[in-house]
Amino acid sequence: MTMILKSPNFAHQADIPKQFTCQGDDSSPALSWSGVPAQAKSLVLIVDDPDAPDPADPKMTWVHWVLYNIPPAICELPEAVAASNLPATTQQGQNDWKRTGYGGPCPPIGKHRYFHKLYALDIELPDLNQPNKAELEASMTGHIIEKAELIGMYQKQ
Repeated sequence: MTMILKSPNFAHQADIPKQFTCQGDDSSPALSWSGVPAQAKSLVLIVDDPDAPDPADPKMTWVHWVLYNIPPAICELPEAVAASNLPATTQQGQNDWKRTGYGGPCPPIGKHRYFHKLYALDIELPDLNQPNKAELEASMTGHIIEKAELIGMYQKQ
């Protein structure tokens, strides 16, 4: 079975509603998933934008959200999930605003793609002390058993 990641708030490759961006209330969209492998010990969610700062001439990937050690029995995150309401054992990493938590789309120019990537790992990671994306990805190396992806789009109006 293949892992699937989706949102009731937007379809794959469709526009992310304004409320989930810096032009709205900057809250996280609801996410749900299925097909987590039985041997998974934890899940990781990374949301990033490879089109920064300008999709016509991207220079970097901007990281919006980093979560790890999500229990594999969990199959969703509610809309506008607060840190205090994350599933038990879930830990947060730093986004590119140098803080934990969700930071919504806020592209300076053009229409950007926002990749919501869910990874199933064969281990539970140690406490990485609010890692950035690169540190988290390094700790995941060799432990990814499945991946699902949901892409949303956004351009400031």
